[in-house]
Parts: sequence; structure tokens; C-alpha cells
Amino acid sequence: MGKLKIGRMVMGPVSTNCYFVYDDENKKALIFDVPCDGFGIYNNLSAHGINISGILLTHGHFDHIMGANELRKAASVKIYAYEEELEVCEDSHNNCTDQIGREYIVKCNKYLKDNEEIDIDGIKCRLIATPGHTKGSCCYYFEDEKMLISGDTLFCGSVGRSDLPTGREATLIRSVRERLMILPDDVKVYPGHGDETTIGYERKYNPFI
Repeated sequence: MGKLKIGRMVMGPVSTNCYFVYDDENKKALIFDVPCDGFGIYNNLSAHGINISGILLTHGHFDHIMGANELRKAASVKIYAYEEELEVCEDSHNNCTDQIGREYIVKCNKYLKDNEEIDIDGIKCRLIATPGHTKGSCCYYFEDEKMLISGDTLFCGSVGRSDLPTGREATLIRSVRERLMILPDDVKVYPGHGDETTIGYERKYNPFI
């Protein structure tokens, strides 16, 4: 397997980060969150010779899923999420699409367990359950590459909101402290919005931790 690289597309009305982690040798990629325009994402990556192998969701809010069904269809791949997120992905109230007047649900092909090791076309990562932003929010950790896709759990200098359906502030803070702050300082964090950071920086400067 070649070296894994990460790319980012900032998309949608609230500038959501859509990440693609890809093998530089065989050009296989995993997509993390699909804010919108699934067909556009497929065409863009295909034009650069990158083939999509799977879609992984950090959580089910509207700004992270509304292109997922289209991308699944275009790429003929499966959608994965943490098992506790089913009632968010598959409910237009819980995923807040009813609030924006465009009800939308995603029925994932497979719901994963906490700490489950994921291997799709040789691209490996581990699901870390980090509930609080939603009931089934999670992060994806690439241990060898020291990369963490953190969704809306951890941001640079902040944490996710917890006032939307199934969210809970105390649970969110505990998730960050107990599940993420145990990672090495030099792990790069790629959040659902805004710029990247590191675990070490957040441990030292994040006021919520």
C-alpha cells in the first residue's frame, strides 16, 4: 500500500469540510462526510484519477449528509456510521433537515461499533465513539498516519454544539477528555468545520478541556 494522503473540499451553506483520505499508490479513497453535491464530488475526484471505496459519516446532521445518497449511487459504494447514530441519520427531525425545509435521510449500509477496526480496500482506521454533539457522533483515527477525522466533536480552540436533537454537553466534554485527549500530542485533527489542529495544541489551549 502507498502512503495515505488527505484532501479537503469545503462545501455547503455552513462551510463543512468534506475529507478524502486516499492511497497515493492505487488512488483508492475513503470519503468522510458529504455535505452536498455527491455527484460533483464523484466527478471531481474521478477527474483526478481517484476512485472512491467507501463513505464514512462522523454524524448525521444535515450539513454532513445531504450529498451522501447521491455519492453512494455514483460511486456504487457503501455508507458507514457509528451504530448509535441510526436514529439521527434516519430521522429528518433528529438530523435537522426538517428545520431547513429539505427533509432528507440516509440509511447506512453498515453501522459500526466503538473501537471497530475498519479496512476498506486496504485503507485502515478505527472508529472512536465520541457522543455528545449527537448521540452517535464519532471520530476516525488513522494511528499510523497520526490523523484524526473529528467531525463536529473537536474544533480548533472549541468543541461542537450540543443543543440540537440527541446532543448533550456533559457527554460531549467527557468524550473529548476521555477519548481524544488520550491520543498523542502530534496527532493532527481534521474537524468538520474550520482549520486543522493537533491534540497537543488543544490539550494546552482549548478552554473547554
